[in-house]
Amino acid sequence: MPNPLYDHLFAPHAGKASVFLELPDGREITHDAFLQQSAQFAHALTKAGLVPGDRVAVQIAKSPEALAVYAACVQAGLIFLPLNTAYTPAEVAYFVENSGAKVVLCDAAMQQGLAPVAAATDARLETLNGDGTGSFIDLARPCATVFDTIDRAADDLAAFLYTSGTTGRSKGAMLTHANLLSNAQTLRDYWRFTGDDVLLHALPIFHTHGLFVGTNIMLLTGGKMLFLPRFDLDQVIAAMPQATSMMGVPTFYTRLLSDDRFTRDLTERMRVFISGSAPMLAETHDAFATRTGHRILERYGMTETNMNTSNPYDGERRAGSVGFPLPDVELKITDPDTGVTLPQGEIGIIEVRGPNVFKGYWQMPEKTAEELRADGFFITGDLGRIDGDGYVHIVGRGKDLIISGGYNIYPKEVEQVLDAQSGVLESAVIGVPHPDFGESVVGVLVARDDAVLDIDAIRAATAKALAKFKQPQRLFVLPELPRNTMGKVQKNVLRETYAGTFTG
Repeated sequence: MPNPLYDHLFAPHAGKASVFLELPDGREITHDAFLQQSAQFAHALTKAGLVPGDRVAVQIAKSPEALAVYAACVQAGLIFLPLNTAYTPAEVAYFVENSGAKVVLCDAAMQQGLAPVAAATDARLETLNGDGTGSFIDLARPCATVFDTIDRAADDLAAFLYTSGTTGRSKGAMLTHANLLSNAQTLRDYWRFTGDDVLLHALPIFHTHGLFVGTNIMLLTGGKMLFLPRFDLDQVIAAMPQATSMMGVPTFYTRLLSDDRFTRDLTERMRVFISGSAPMLAETHDAFATRTGHRILERYGMTETNMNTSNPYDGERRAGSVGFPLPDVELKITDPDTGVTLPQGEIGIIEVRGPNVFKGYWQMPEKTAEELRADGFFITGDLGRIDGDGYVHIVGRGKDLIISGGYNIYPKEVEQVLDAQSGVLESAVIGVPHPDFGESVVGVLVARDDAVLDIDAIRAATAKALAKFKQPQRLFVLPELPRNTMGKVQKNVLRETYAGTFTG
């Protein structure tokens, strides 16, 4: 029996001297050297007593070694559990306990804080630092550089990714070999990636975007990655002339646009810029196209599904849209109360079905049954619509829907009006408790550099553009919006901050 992920992503590169990773200091790591180290890691994990199906939790800095742990888990039949490096020991404790991880890898700086966490669950704690040192490296160093790949079926689990947990406890999404492989193959073909591509990789690898999209595609094609530890504007600009492709979040692109060194000449070798993980303003799309001649390709994915839709590689890349369902992915818009499919153009809950859709939530059968229908459709919780040309538009999260006085208000519609106002860089619209209407609309604004917002003028503009029940009853100005590590605005934080606006 084969090992689907290893056989397609890693095994074809054995013995190859082609460059897989190029680091900011100029160091190059070949495909073969990478696989030799990952084999040593697989031996170290199995010698620690792990057997196929066991979980390995990692909270480590982005590095070639961190990526090799992923490869080792795949080869040894283990379940890879990457964790956000910003999580505190108290937060990590939940993930380790819930997943039943047998090994926890962390940076040495976190060892003291995580020691009680590992001890509480009888997990083995080892260190792996961003510079390639640590106790785990010491364990692996004497091990053989070849490892007999463990057989896995397509439906066997390859990874856990925990949802962000903006409402209640985070849920562990169980992703199979087939989920990850099918999505990588589809995206490789849809976005035209080949072995000649050089991906500028500045994303974290504890998240779908940087790991299961960017890395898996490049492993599948045999291309090279310019592997940056994080998004650093100077490093990205320095590396871009060598790259053909880049994946990022909207913040990457707004930061590039803020720098005069980012020019059309700098991007002349680039084939495609891809954005996701958070919505991009139409203004950013237009400014980027004007500056570089490139239209950013925006797509839509989730922890539970990897990628679902994408703007076309050839054809119109429509600002404000996430494009069309990917090949093999079915998408429909349904009534949130009845589950009935809605007519084209109406707003409802996005549901998707396909080989990319996860197996369920770890140890949460009730939650799995609530969100994963018996016919295979996953209820994403995202509000969306399909326009007359078939493009999918994300309106917001279902939990972000505001119901004021019995009227449904979609934050995105109000945000588009606010974003268009003079001096406004971006906005977030939330619903907060109101004694008469149940909820009322609050707008949170961020000003452009050196701009002073005319709140009265903004109110007047919203009055002209929006029905009265949609208009923000309060407007607040912040230096910046709270975001998670992937750039998504944390509206739950804003709701907590302004909860007493009308009732306090």
